[in-house]
Amino acid sequence: MRPQLHTVQTSDQYMLCAKTWGNEKNPALVLVHGYPDNQEVWEPVIHELLHHFYIVTYDVRGAGQSSVPKHIHDYRLEQLSLDLEAVTQQILGNRSFHLAAHDWGSIQSWESVTEPKFKGRILSYTTISGPCLDHAALLLREEMKHHPVGFLKKLSKSWYIGAFHLPLIAPTIWKFFNPEKWGKVLNGLERKNNLPLNPNITNDGRHGIALYRANFVPRLTHPRQRFAQCPVQAVVLKYDAFVSTDYILQEMPKWVEHFEHVELNANHWAILSQPQKVAEYISTFASKYQAH
Repeated sequence: MRPQLHTVQTSDQYMLCAKTWGNEKNPALVLVHGYPDNQEVWEPVIHELLHHFYIVTYDVRGAGQSSVPKHIHDYRLEQLSLDLEAVTQQILGNRSFHLAAHDWGSIQSWESVTEPKFKGRILSYTTISGPCLDHAALLLREEMKHHPVGFLKKLSKSWYIGAFHLPLIAPTIWKFFNPEKWGKVLNGLERKNNLPLNPNITNDGRHGIALYRANFVPRLTHPRQRFAQCPVQAVVLKYDAFVSTDYILQEMPKWVEHFEHVELNANHWAILSQPQKVAEYISTFASKYQAH
């Protein structure tokens, strides 16, 4: 089944490219992609969920076919949450929906999941490899005081975040990646050949660096207490090369009243390497929290 294309206008007058899949009468499910991907990364999962949900995907600002903002501050978490609101209002109207997100899509979705105005609107949230930055910052502060070795281990795993803040080097690196080269990186991480390629990888990688630059320093220096407004399921990737499981298993239960987690023997891009399992986890969790 081919998706229906939509153009969504954001609150600050940019345009987002969105797609809908499946029967509109089914429960609504919004999928948010991470970095350096665009909405096409979800297609293997979508094909597993197509007959159970009315699925909404969109290219986040700076990715895929969506607008590329002019300023770094246009990528701040508050604005990304407004983008999700714009997409869901313009496509779903006042319908409640389930939400699942990966990597940076998950990080930015936490801003909405912990926002009181989304209470009752987001029915369930499945997060994959993307902690809330506020929760992560509070954990790092605690580790720095009491467990310096653990603190250093977490920093070493997230070395790339510092690299993305280098003014010229980080954007330039992406000029050396074409879809085939990036595909080899993913195949090596996931230990699986012929994973789907991203033909827009150079632009997605270059523009998406602004996500890091707009948000990491403000959140790490001024973390907020953010409580989830809906049930949350974390899909824990046991071999994730980029995200520590401590952010999930140690910190999330403090901020989520109805929290569950499942483990998957996969690296960071499980949505590509194990789409059937990811789809199963999303569907099973969402089925517990249907709209009345």
